[in-house]
Amino acid sequence: MNIAVNTRILLNNKLEGIGWFTYETMRRITRAHPEHTFYFIFDRPYHHDFIFADNVKPIVIGPPARHPVLFYYWFEKKIPGVLQRIHADLFISPDGYLSLTTNVKSIPVIHDISFMHNPKDFPFGIRNYYHYFFPRFAKKADRIVTVSEFSRNDISETFSIPPDNIDVVFNGSKSVYKPLSIEEINQTKDKHSEGRDFFLFVGALSPRKNVANLLKAFDHFKQKTKSKFKLVIVGEKMFKTKDIKSSFNQMKYKDDVVFAGRLKPEELRKFYGSAYALTFVPYFEGFGIPIVEAMNCETAVITSNVTSMPEVAGNAALLVDPFSVNSISDAMIEVAENSHVRKSLIERGKVQRQKFSWDKTAEKFWNSIEKVLHE
Repeated sequence: MNIAVNTRILLNNKLEGIGWFTYETMRRITRAHPEHTFYFIFDRPYHHDFIFADNVKPIVIGPPARHPVLFYYWFEKKIPGVLQRIHADLFISPDGYLSLTTNVKSIPVIHDISFMHNPKDFPFGIRNYYHYFFPRFAKKADRIVTVSEFSRNDISETFSIPPDNIDVVFNGSKSVYKPLSIEEINQTKDKHSEGRDFFLFVGALSPRKNVANLLKAFDHFKQKTKSKFKLVIVGEKMFKTKDIKSSFNQMKYKDDVVFAGRLKPEELRKFYGSAYALTFVPYFEGFGIPIVEAMNCETAVITSNVTSMPEVAGNAALLVDPFSVNSISDAMIEVAENSHVRKSLIERGKVQRQKFSWDKTAEKFWNSIEKVLHE
């Protein structure tokens, strides 16, 4: 069969959570199913690394869709023609966007709907597009795929979709994420944190990632403990970072914060594996891939007690109230001052991480695809 895939999110050296989901699942699925032809639809010139197998046929249609007006034009005006031309049997959209003007069977992956609950976190045009179109995408979908039980329940209740029409596939962790040797840990700390222990945050810098409160909590931690810890923040700014700048400028210990920017997985592994603990405290997540990546690197985890994060972390993390600076800083103090707590979190993480792998994700995703192909 001819399976079309929206791959506009596959950008070389710029993959975030949804991009990694697309990369890891479609790489496995296309190679495992040579009996089908997969048409990867890009909105700009593509990198050859994304053509995973001989049965992947790339198609480029412009213009690059990174603005609500262009979202509409690309999905409603350009995609239908492509689907018709290639005689598509199915359209898969790993970033959740569909085309309402085509009758081709469709599966969106809706990772979360934070825009429905926290609209002010998004630029005006984008949130209006999301609010108008995503309920309609959900209604049009033949099946919906999502990445946590939390998101399935949220999508079902918010958009009035029967839960039986939503499949949970979870996320995974790349094989590159594994523990470091003592030598590697010391080299990384010497290079990036003046040899000091450090807390780590990983994620795009946007409001829901709660970096502003994390900075305040770290400052509070430093004031209470007088420790030499540093805080390393990995990720590029996305939008609406005013609160982050404000919190940073008000810090007493801002010199102990390191903004490392975007890192490739091979380099990020060094930060995960060398960190004293991951401090990943968003106030909304559909999954929270850094939690699993840290567990695979045998790093202790502090994360939020809301949305999907307790589900992903299980009993292998200290759960905090992301809206409470004291709650976050208290967890930092507990991990920093109680080695038994830290060791226990790491051991529990070795068990919890076994629930998540990209192989399992791809297999479950393909099961959803087959349900629609054979309806």
